Amino acid sequence: MGLATARELLARRPGLRTVVLEREPAIAAHQSSHNSGVVHSGIYYAPGSLKARLAVAGARDLYAYCEQRGIRHERCGKLILATAERDLAPLAELERRGRANGVPRLRRIEAHEIARYEPHAHGIAALHSPETGIADFPAVAQALADDVLEAGGSIVTGCAVGRVSAQDGRVTLEHAAGRTVARRAVFCAGAWADDFAGARAPGPSLRIIPFRGAYRTVRPEAAHLVRGQIYPVPDPELPFLGVHLSRGIDGSVHAGPTALMVAARDAYRLRRVVPRDLLATLAWPGTWRMARQWWRTGLVELRNAVSDRAVAAAVARLVPAIGHADLGPGPAGVRAQAVGRDGALIDDFVVSGDGPALHVRNAPSPAATSALALARLIADRAEEQFGLEPTRG
Repeated sequence: MGLATARELLARRPGLRTVVLEREPAIAAHQSSHNSGVVHSGIYYAPGSLKARLAVAGARDLYAYCEQRGIRHERCGKLILATAERDLAPLAELERRGRANGVPRLRRIEAHEIARYEPHAHGIAALHSPETGIADFPAVAQALADDVLEAGGSIVTGCAVGRVSAQDGRVTLEHAAGRTVARRAVFCAGAWADDFAGARAPGPSLRIIPFRGAYRTVRPEAAHLVRGQIYPVPDPELPFLGVHLSRGIDGSVHAGPTALMVAARDAYRLRRVVPRDLLATLAWPGTWRMARQWWRTGLVELRNAVSDRAVAAAVARLVPAIGHADLGPGPAGVRAQAVGRDGALIDDFVVSGDGPALHVRNAPSPAATSALALARLIADRAEEQFGLEPTRG
């Protein structure tokens, strides 16, 4: 998001002195390179939400950008499978949302049509989204970085920002490379967003709670059983999409992910603990209210995190031919999930700020899909907040 936003601002204002400060030694070290690689089409999101609007526009723009820059991508299509009668009403709601959101070529199909798209999948009905696809998101991030540099911007890696203060209409950032004073700052900090925005920032009161999503890899001998993306009908009350089967841009197939609350914002290993992150999670009242509401779901996710057989059982409901022996260790990512003080899982993008600082406070999936469209919204907000005359290139 930081790279896409810097690129958008420079495109609107050539010559603008723009510096991207990246905490890691290289770009795209976290959510940008630890995601499923899926280009989402905008089915799940509440009509009228930022996610709904920006996923549809963002997917269109992302495909065009990948074409322009020669980045690997594919419209491999997606099935959302109803495997039991109880799934039919939620499936109909997803169809309604998808149509309201303008998802291209979305179609409800019956059981006998499923094999046309996924010969080994099982279901009693499904939604087919041919515009859902996959992309090489680390390559997208690198291309965005190249655009920033070509437009005259700078990118400084290994530059973790610590203390931030605002005074006299300027922002002072103390970081690993020293100190920077800027007239304006846009924070796209992902899992660390609330470190800079804080709980008292303008907008809803929220904190980032890290959820680790781990995948299992389907062994190559069984990977042919999945052509594209095969998802279950998710719980409409949760922002997580359930255990699914996903073909990546490299041809590998993964099963997952889990959704387990963890003790570090970069807990790619399950046992990683960062005391500061853990204390921040435990100190937030919303954490406990969320846990009281969703403890049963939490137990299911804990079982999935530690049991290959539990994941295999979930996978078998989608593709019965894939069994426990077909699953092996896979990659993991960490979702930066905003949680409100009341325990609500914040299910939309949140961008707010005041004075010389604008904060992207919640940008989980489909932020990668939506990056170019969301960057335009952030630039619009920046122009409005910072009192800049709107420009368009």
